[in-house]
Amino acid sequence: MNISTGKLRGLQQLADPKSMMTMCAIDHRGALKRSLNEKNPEAVSYRDMVDFKLDLCQAVAPFASAILLDPEYGAGQAIAAGLLPGSKGLLVSMEKSGYSADGSGRVTTLLPGWSVEKAKKMGASAVKLLIYFRPDLKDNASRQLDLVAGLAEQCIDEDIALLVEPVSYRVEKNGESPKRFAEMRPDLVIETARQITALPVDVLKAEFPADMKFEQDVEKMMRWCRELDGASRQPWVLLSAGVDFDSFRKQVEMACQAGASGFLAGRALWQEGSRIGSREERLAFFKNTAGPRLRELAELAGKYGRPWYSALGVEDGRFAPVPEDWYRSY
Repeated sequence: MNISTGKLRGLQQLADPKSMMTMCAIDHRGALKRSLNEKNPEAVSYRDMVDFKLDLCQAVAPFASAILLDPEYGAGQAIAAGLLPGSKGLLVSMEKSGYSADGSGRVTTLLPGWSVEKAKKMGASAVKLLIYFRPDLKDNASRQLDLVAGLAEQCIDEDIALLVEPVSYRVEKNGESPKRFAEMRPDLVIETARQITALPVDVLKAEFPADMKFEQDVEKMMRWCRELDGASRQPWVLLSAGVDFDSFRKQVEMACQAGASGFLAGRALWQEGSRIGSREERLAFFKNTAGPRLRELAELAGKYGRPWYSALGVEDGRFAPVPEDWYRSY
């Protein structure tokens, strides 16, 4: 499979020496404000958000292949503070926090004042787009896919890799109970992978195709993970979706055995830290717990995962050589 030079370089930067993407997500905004101050999220200041992200970045960066940060509170700030080592990949989010609703489902909006061009200019290895997605809600799915396609074209123009994170959700007005939604989840996640990776995206950040609150059958979950792997036309990594660390560790092992190329872990690593009031104690938690958790997951991925380039038909990480004078037409 052909891949452009800029995208290839970006994907290489997201991976560790074993060609696994062992990444940490620190781009939370609305959810993080609610975790820091459940009763009054709007009281959480800009400084509170930046300090949390800088402390977490400092603690987990040594164990991550790349860090996902948002432009509002984390990306530029971590670079300026010297807390994102140059050897680590930088993934930057593109979406506005949250979503709107138009009657057809949840709608993702790009962050005003931010662009793929700016992400490339600041030195990002890749950009990430989170979209709320239900393939069975046809009108809404079409609108969300159009958003992905438009951003993908911008990434082609800027020659930067695009990682897409589709997140399913329960539609309560349709009478979907948590149990019913859990039963629907495997089909939703697998079909979503098929539709998203039909577009010119570079990495899929996939949900685990089972809700472990309702499903504990390892054989079933492995079968769904293999079906997810078969549905994805691109390398895929697993998102943590706010589950506890022990559950996510099991999910990472199964996903990597089925063909995943790593993970992009967020709250599973650090969510308890958002409830610690003292900044000093919180930093100690990040260093003593979140960092080692990430290292443990990276070891699992290295043991069981598939190198990201294998999904592109390349087995040794060496792509086709560039032709003579390639730079003239680049």
